[in-house]
Amino acid sequence: MSGPPPQAQAQGETQGEDDAEVVAQSLEQPELFARLYDRYAPDIHRYVARRLGDGMADDLTADTFLTAFRIRGRYDRTHANARPWLYGIAGNLIGKHRRTEVRALKALARTGHDPVAASWSQTWVEETDSRVAAQGPLAGALAALPAGDRHVLLLVAWADLGYQEVAQALDIPVGTVRSRLNRARRKVRTALGADPAFVGDAAEVV
Repeated sequence: MSGPPPQAQAQGETQGEDDAEVVAQSLEQPELFARLYDRYAPDIHRYVARRLGDGMADDLTADTFLTAFRIRGRYDRTHANARPWLYGIAGNLIGKHRRTEVRALKALARTGHDPVAASWSQTWVEETDSRVAAQGPLAGALAALPAGDRHVLLLVAWADLGYQEVAQALDIPVGTVRSRLNRARRKVRTALGADPAFVGDAAEVV
């Protein structure tokens, strides 16, 4: 496939049907799993593209759903929304390309130009007055974060997941999500010139 998957509604999709039901039904009718692709592929593609670039987004989006299809029998059906699960799979695949991501972030830190980093800083680092000038330091700060902290931070900032959803995606306790996110935000804000002694933790995402 080429470019981000189009938004589409699966043929015959039942109104109000949750993702857990789709996964369960797909065990007997595998073609029904395509409904999850229709619902979430554009979001997954966008997230992968922001982290690794457009060149890898198509393949990793496809791999995310192929992996999800293969392991769907292990899906926890108490979770009606499969979106965090899919982001967790995508994150594992992105993790295999960690060097590519860090290398790209370091390059952005040198050039100081990245519209994606700019949008992130506008959303999450409102204390910074010179947001355009902060793009390079922001990319450098993201590159310097431990992989686990960066992953939590970007799932919140770019995937718009809440704490519970990030915990589900990464299979870690909510407390770990909180500590990683707070630590990552402090490091990023410090890199952007905010005095950590006067920068409180950002509001909790619910």
